[in-house]
Amino acid sequence: MSLYWLYSLSSFALCLLIVSSFVAICLFGLLFSRGWVKRLHETDHSHNDIVGFYLAAITVFDAITLGLVAVGTWQTYTDAQLRVDHEAAALGALYRDAGAYPDPLRSQLQDDLRVYYHEVVVVGWSQQRHGLVPNEDSAPLDRFQTHFMNFEPTTERQKIIAAETYRAFNDLVESRRTRINSITAELPSPIWVMVVAGAILSIVATWFFHTPSINMHLWLSVVYSVLVGLLIYLIVSLDNPYRGHISVGPEPLVRVYEQTMTSSQK
Repeated sequence: MSLYWLYSLSSFALCLLIVSSFVAICLFGLLFSRGWVKRLHETDHSHNDIVGFYLAAITVFDAITLGLVAVGTWQTYTDAQLRVDHEAAALGALYRDAGAYPDPLRSQLQDDLRVYYHEVVVVGWSQQRHGLVPNEDSAPLDRFQTHFMNFEPTTERQKIIAAETYRAFNDLVESRRTRINSITAELPSPIWVMVVAGAILSIVATWFFHTPSINMHLWLSVVYSVLVGLLIYLIVSLDNPYRGHISVGPEPLVRVYEQTMTSSQK
């Protein structure tokens, strides 16, 4: 069953759900295993040193795993943001290059780019946040290419401008393609199995301590479960960088539109 519905929750609700789930697992297992664990120890606290050794080994292994996965998801998130930044820079540069052409070609090219912005930001970005790959924004680029290729430069200046415009156009197309290809990027299922199973096993290891005070055992286990839940929340939030409330936004494209594409119309 898909868990993508998690990304429809607010950041606070998602954090609360994940943390409370791990705390619930901790409390349920601790309370129901306490009697059995006491019998395993034979005498009070007889094996706490051995349990502590294994718990340290398990938590170190789990911490390294979660840390590496968290760093990987953060890198994926920042890479997605850099792709949007690069696409915005390419769009702004192409729009300015188009401004060097005579009318009516200049108006046609710049109108095509404004339509592209509308399809990407206004129409397509909400689709990306639901995991859908928008394809409507390719039509304005096709029209731009048709209008541009129909123009035959005659002077040396126009040839230089045409070459720079073609380079900027290819840069924009490539930036769009890399963004589109990264929309569905996510951690593979085996990594999620390892992350979740490792977190649960590390919590299970805390049940094998035997303490005279159940309150002390309970609170220490809850604190550890909260920490594990927060790490899992971090990974979930950064995975799928275009989904959910904590996601890569179109702000760089919006700034280019406001600073370059609207100012040229005034």
